[in-house]
Amino acid sequence: MPNSAPSPRDRLLETARTLFYTEGIHTVPVDRLVTEANVTRATFYRHFPAKENLVEAYLRATDADLRAAVAVALDKGSPQQAATALLELIGQVTCSAGFRGCHFINASAEYPDPEDPIRMAVAEHRAWFQDTVTQLAGQAGHPDPEYAGRVLVLLHDGALSAAELDDPQQVRETVIRAGRELLRLDD
Repeated sequence: MPNSAPSPRDRLLETARTLFYTEGIHTVPVDRLVTEANVTRATFYRHFPAKENLVEAYLRATDADLRAAVAVALDKGSPQQAATALLELIGQVTCSAGFRGCHFINASAEYPDPEDPIRMAVAEHRAWFQDTVTQLAGQAGHPDPEYAGRVLVLLHDGALSAAELDDPQQVRETVIRAGRELLRLDD
């Protein structure tokens, strides 16, 4: 019978994903990651030569999950239906249990150097999202998809920040309504 227990690397990554998101990256020391993942320091450093390598892996894993969720939303029929599904996904995220803002915005606040590999992972994620929503805006028939894409990114970023500070349900409703109005989905 195959062993279904997560590997030490996977345990470290899952522990990091939980702690970095809920508590912040810089507040979580390696010793705590090692203890909570039930691995040794040697195992940690075998898989991740430095904590920043684990941070980058955390962001890349989060990026992969978000890309998959967006792909499901975009596979909802017409471009207008896909745009609606994407806006609803953003709104759903803002109301999810344990919501603590955007993983990527949070990481950027802790790593201000744009040349840092962590910020580069953030930039790659943002470039992908920008391209995705710009293309979607064009497919949905917006006359200026570049502009609409930039506005959709601003709506996304604003929603993921505001939902932690304000009423998440109201933020959800606002981002969906604003996105639908921008893309003229109710016409």
